[in-house]
Amino acid sequence: MNTMRTAMLLAFMTALFMGVGFLIGGRGGMMIAFLVAAGMNFFSYWNSDSMVLRAYRAQQVDERTAPEFYVLVRDLVAKAGLPMPKVYVFDSPQPNAFATGRNPENAAVAASTGLLQRLTPEEVAGVMAHELAHIENRDTLTMTITATLAGAISMLSNFAFLFSGGRDNRNPLGFIGVLIAMIVAPLAAMLVQMAISRTREYAADRRGAEICGNPRWLASALQKIAGDASHIENIDAERNPATAHMFIINPLSGQRMDNLFSTHPDTRNRIEALLAMTDIDARGSTSPEPAVKATRKARSVPTTGWGRGPTDSSRGPWS
Repeated sequence: MNTMRTAMLLAFMTALFMGVGFLIGGRGGMMIAFLVAAGMNFFSYWNSDSMVLRAYRAQQVDERTAPEFYVLVRDLVAKAGLPMPKVYVFDSPQPNAFATGRNPENAAVAASTGLLQRLTPEEVAGVMAHELAHIENRDTLTMTITATLAGAISMLSNFAFLFSGGRDNRNPLGFIGVLIAMIVAPLAAMLVQMAISRTREYAADRRGAEICGNPRWLASALQKIAGDASHIENIDAERNPATAHMFIINPLSGQRMDNLFSTHPDTRNRIEALLAMTDIDARGSTSPEPAVKATRKARSVPTTGWGRGPTDSSRGPWS
């Protein structure tokens, strides 16, 4: 099912890319756009994850450079039964996180410094479990390719007016075609991003709650992240808006402008769904021991400030 969804996504994005080329340069422009799209699809499959990580200047960490954060992710990975992904931290005061990679064997998870500073270890566990759920469901390939192609479509659309001004222009629809290329194509690409993200976020929330062992951890994290994201700017995300759907919460400052055009489901609905899971667990059997508690027992990690006490908790586990 995931393979079919990815194939349909690539086909639609390629067709959209070709359509913009046709509106700009007729059949010749469409063929050039097809060749460019084919090359980008191939390149995106192998390199889109590294491109996203570079865009956010993410730094890879390990058990030596960020021991508590790395061990927390490793314990969640073991519980999920996944290969160990690469672990990254990117510098942003806005608490947020994303996952990327073409498959579970070549995946990466990334958390912002703001996430590690502002959230408790339990809440961070919920967030990273959510990102591991995306990897398990193979959403990361779809999301990274979508981000790359959507950005390319927007870029091509920005040049539509310039390309259509010459005398040799073969645009069959004239200025109307230029307007379609400039407005409709980026909007269609954005709608694809929204459709993918909205459906996959609920599934990742459910599976993430199962992985970390406590839906309330993720619910609390979502509430904090959404509140902070509304007034803390993520500069790199503003420069790369095509990647917004990859984050656990929309990182763009204009996310509250209109829910219709949001890349994510309403946070309140996500929290309610997670709390409903808690009610179901309360009526049923006891959940397995959460990963972060197991980690603390094994490593004697205190319950405040990532093991540094309440007076130094803001520095985060990488310092």
